[in-house]
Amino acid sequence: MNTSIVGRHIELTEPIKDYINSSVEIFKKYNLDIISVNSIISQDEKNGKKAFTFEFTINIAHLDTIVVKQKDKDLYSAVDIAVDRVSKVLRRHHDKITGHKATKLSEVDANVVEDEVAAQLEKFENEIIPVKMASYKPIDIEEALDSLKNSDDLFKVFYDKDDNLRVLYKTKEEGKFGLY
Repeated sequence: MNTSIVGRHIELTEPIKDYINSSVEIFKKYNLDIISVNSIISQDEKNGKKAFTFEFTINIAHLDTIVVKQKDKDLYSAVDIAVDRVSKVLRRHHDKITGHKATKLSEVDANVVEDEVAAQLEKFENEIIPVKMASYKPIDIEEALDSLKNSDDLFKVFYDKDDNLRVLYKTKEEGKFGLY
């Protein structure tokens, strides 16, 4: 991680640099690929009052640049508030990444699941016959009804023209059909 500290209209002393560098070290705990952290300190004087503006610009791999500006009368409090704001953003991103990793199956886990499914199918090898669906294109209900009437199937699963998954089935009464 590259760090730089720039002072505008202010002399950067060693204690200020050390304080900012120690604040930047906090960002490492989120285990993100931080490329660079640029810190800019500027001092404004309006109506005889001094105010400090502190800005973090953080570049993270595979994420947009994070920019946080904080203005305060005290430089150290401006740095602290900016660090808190950046930490909140980094924590959210870290939680999002770790949460998504937890829900994904690794390749090893996927192979184990496939083996278990294959083992279950072997038990019912004589009873269950895998069949591929003919098409996934939407059809009219009338077409599905004609198709079901002309076949020995008990039901037909299809998508209607509104992209709703529908099930058309033969009822116990002769010549009657149900639609779900």
